[in-house]
Amino acid sequence: MPEVTLGDTVVHYDRTGDGPALLLLHGTAASREQWGPLTAQANGFTVLAPDFPGSGLTTDDGGPITVEALAAQAEAVLDHAGAAEAHVVGHSLGGVVAAHLAGTRPDRVRTAVLHAAWPVTDTRQDAEFRYWLDLLETGTGTFARMLPLMAFGPRYWEQATAESNEQLVKTLETVIQPGADRQIEADRGVDLRPVLGRITAPVLVLGSTHDRIVTADQQRELVAAIPGARAAEIDAGHGAPAELPDEFARLVLDFVSSAP
Repeated sequence: MPEVTLGDTVVHYDRTGDGPALLLLHGTAASREQWGPLTAQANGFTVLAPDFPGSGLTTDDGGPITVEALAAQAEAVLDHAGAAEAHVVGHSLGGVVAAHLAGTRPDRVRTAVLHAAWPVTDTRQDAEFRYWLDLLETGTGTFARMLPLMAFGPRYWEQATAESNEQLVKTLETVIQPGADRQIEADRGVDLRPVLGRITAPVLVLGSTHDRIVTADQQRELVAAIPGARAAEIDAGHGAPAELPDEFARLVLDFVSSAP
C-alpha cells in the first residue's frame, strides 16, 4: 500500500484503477474501507482513498486533528500519486475536508461531491458530537448501537429485522476506528465559511433526505455559499454510502463523469 509522510503523519492510502484521479475522503470513525462499493464501480478512474489519522493504517503523533491538516494530507496524497488535480468526493467529515481543499487549493480540485457536509458546527450539532464522545467513553459497543439509529433512514428500517440489525451492530463494533474520538473533536470545530466562496470547481452538494446530523437548512447554506454549486438529494440517512451504496455511487459517478 502506498504511503506518504507529512510532518509527524504517515498517510496510507489505497490506489486502484487507471484514469483521472478520484480522491475519496471518508467520514468520522470510518476508514478508507468505507469506499469499497464506490471503488468497485469507478471504472476509468485512478481511485485514491486515504485513511485519516486515527483510522486504518495512518499514524501520527496522537494530537488534535484539524480540518486544515486533513486537507494538507489529502493534497500530499495527490502529490505522491502524481496527480496534478482530482475529482474529490467526501462523506461527512470527509466532505468538509473536500470543501476546504477545494476552497484553499482550487487548482488541485477538478470537481467536488460533498455528501453530508456542513458549513459550520452549530450548537445543536455540537451537542450531538458531545453525546457521541460520551458514548465512546462507555465503550465501542454503545456507540455502535447508536450508529444505525443515527445513520440510516426509513428504507433501511423497512427491511431490517431485530436480528439483522443486531448483526450490523456487532459488525460496526469491530470497525469503529481507534481515533474516532479525535475525529469527532475535529467535527466540533468545523467552520468552512471563510473558504467556501473561493471554490471554483463544479460542486455537487449531495444531501440525504433523512439526515439527522446535517439539517436541510445547513445543506441550503452550503449550496448558497459555494459559487455555482448544484444540489441533489438521496433518499437515505446520514450514512447513505453504506445504506444505499449503488444509488450513492451512481449519483457520484454521473456527476464527476460529466465534468468537461
